[in-house]
Amino acid sequence: MTPQEMVERALELSGNDGCVVLVDEDSTANLRFAGNTLTTNGVARSARLTVISIAGEGVGVVSRAAVRPEQVADVVAEADAAARQARPAEDARPLVEGVPASPHWDAPVTPTDIEVFQGFAPALGEAFAAAEAGDRKLYGFAEHSLTSTFLGTSAGLRLRHDQPTGRLELNAKSADLKRSAWTGVATRDFSDVDVAALDSSLAQRLQWAKTRIDLPAGRYETLVPPSAVADLMIYLAWSAGARDALDGRSVFAKPGGGTRVGERLATLPVTLSSDPAAPGIECAPFVVAHASSRANSVFDNGLPLQATDWISEGTLTALTQTRYSAELSGLPVTPDIDNLLMRGPSGGRSLEEMIASTERGLLLTCLWYIREVDPQTLLVTGLTRDGVYLVEHGEVVGEVNNFRFNESPVDLLGRLTEVGASEQTLPREWNDYFTRTVMPAVRVPDFNMSTVSQAS
Repeated sequence: MTPQEMVERALELSGNDGCVVLVDEDSTANLRFAGNTLTTNGVARSARLTVISIAGEGVGVVSRAAVRPEQVADVVAEADAAARQARPAEDARPLVEGVPASPHWDAPVTPTDIEVFQGFAPALGEAFAAAEAGDRKLYGFAEHSLTSTFLGTSAGLRLRHDQPTGRLELNAKSADLKRSAWTGVATRDFSDVDVAALDSSLAQRLQWAKTRIDLPAGRYETLVPPSAVADLMIYLAWSAGARDALDGRSVFAKPGGGTRVGERLATLPVTLSSDPAAPGIECAPFVVAHASSRANSVFDNGLPLQATDWISEGTLTALTQTRYSAELSGLPVTPDIDNLLMRGPSGGRSLEEMIASTERGLLLTCLWYIREVDPQTLLVTGLTRDGVYLVEHGEVVGEVNNFRFNESPVDLLGRLTEVGASEQTLPREWNDYFTRTVMPAVRVPDFNMSTVSQAS
């Protein structure tokens, strides 16, 4: 049974007032390597059927993996029964109608396979040889996935999205394993990955780390690279739900009631946005919701998505909204979108140019183990990782110790003194869940390194 046939069969079997069916076909291919040697490679495929049944305002959701054709009826019956027993859903709304069918709805699924690395693998082998000659060792993995999502509803929607996602994490270590540096990239198909350039940047960082400088905790002027900016802004976006703001649960709640939409958050004209059609980070152009939450609604499945500014020229302009929360807030419907872009004033400088103009400050590589401390201010804590460097008079003079930091992404926006040129990047902390980002490097005059960390 094809995914399309499974959608039609499930819709036909449902006996309730409405039904939404999602079929996700996933395929992955990966390479893993350690010590300049390829260690494993493999491919995998999986499929999942989700049936969302609606009885009045009650909803039943059943999701099962590897469903055989003869099991579809059981999944639908279970969802129908759950809907009839459910209490009315507060987000209940009429199912979305009038969205044209995806033109490639009937096309067969073409899974990814190991051939996606056809051009990348030889370049990786050359990087292994260069690293060996340079007395360093490379570790990491390359992974590519393709998820084909089929969405059908009893209201007539037939929508499909094929999402390729690729990521490369590359870690270089000195021969004695005492020095470490990391880099990573996001890609749709690995054709644009320059392994030699990535390895060269890691070699430079290992060279910087030959000089060790111990610094105390404190507030430092800090250059935060795009990867680390992505991790902080993703956490901001995940925390920007309208329901939580309306209920006074988040940093975006207005004292006395309402939300902070319309309030200036950044002194510089920073824009944080999402766009399903953004080149290189394209994502689903319609809502895909397997379950309802405070930020998503199964009733919104298929709702068209469009470019949305969350922060425009420094001012908060939108929060993540379902149709239900939009009615509560009186603001436009702005659902979650699976990419994130941040840009500052035009003409932003490269990270290298920002380093060259730094009198004294820190240069980060990436952040990890980010955890929320206070939702009311969005204060988060975490650790630096794989290289914190001291910059003096425009030059990197050595590597310093790691730190634990305490910062709020929202508060940081109000303290930025420079926003660099934006580029596609890979978040280090969140790339298991979110890879499609375009971010700048930023300069923070007083980044809070709260304590020295012994992590290495």
